[in-house]
Amino acid sequence: MMVSLSTSYYQIFLSQSIVAAVGSSAVFNASMSSLVTWFFRRRAAAFGIMVSGSSLGGVILPIMMDKMIKEVGFPWMMRTMAFMFLFLLGISCLTVKSRLPPRPKPFVFMEYISGLREPRMAITVIGFFFFMWGMFLPFNYVLLQAEAAGMSPTLIPYLLPILNAVSILGRIIPGIIADKLGRYNVMIFITFISGIFCLCIWIPVKDTAGILVFAIIFGFSSGGYISLAPTLIAQISDIRQIGTRVGAAFALQSFGALTGSPIGGAIVSAQNGDYLGLQLFCGVAMIVGCVAVIIARYVQVGFKMVKI
Repeated sequence: MMVSLSTSYYQIFLSQSIVAAVGSSAVFNASMSSLVTWFFRRRAAAFGIMVSGSSLGGVILPIMMDKMIKEVGFPWMMRTMAFMFLFLLGISCLTVKSRLPPRPKPFVFMEYISGLREPRMAITVIGFFFFMWGMFLPFNYVLLQAEAAGMSPTLIPYLLPILNAVSILGRIIPGIIADKLGRYNVMIFITFISGIFCLCIWIPVKDTAGILVFAIIFGFSSGGYISLAPTLIAQISDIRQIGTRVGAAFALQSFGALTGSPIGGAIVSAQNGDYLGLQLFCGVAMIVGCVAVIIARYVQVGFKMVKI
């Protein structure tokens, strides 16, 4: 709502980059922490279904916002979004609850980082950081690449919704498979193919068809990471520590997401608009994240072919 009233950059920065980010993080973590108490054997599938809602929003909202800006202008578009979010979050406040009763206690910073003393937790979070270093680069730069490649201006606005539409399946299907084959096992596969897709498909494509194909397959593979990441932390944590540990893991990996895009932008600028360096950085960062997850799995069960 405050973005619709903003007239200066600092106002937009405060309302959208700080206040809205804190609020959305609180909503996501509260929903995630509540959900985990209801599921054990099918936890990854449950998470996948939950986070698929954000992909659905990623399909609808860009198209809706583009149309509304043209019809009613930016301020009223933002106000309409705010009222819609208020209504939907009101339903969430009435329906989302934890199976275990809350036990309020004082904030103790060490509780949030104590899990990092465990090698499996620390290495898993390192893997998350490196994967997030690269994961959002295709989301942020594929539109610019499509424009530079001469994609039709009428198709470019739909590229991100297409990516998010495929991500709905990418968040649900890997979760279902992970409950059967092991969450670490499926996460290794997901992170590996995401990096390989960037290196072997994103780099060679130069035309509209190739960019569309990459958006579809990367949307599916990267969606699996979003649904599986919390379940890995939950799997190696006591049920009453899941909320704090997932929050700590996501806080640390957020620095990867925060710095990845500026680094990618600096690489593109240094190469005079060429995307090869950015694409290499993206793919290699994801592969490094995959290697870290493999090491975290090895710490727990070695190279045994077991469900984990």
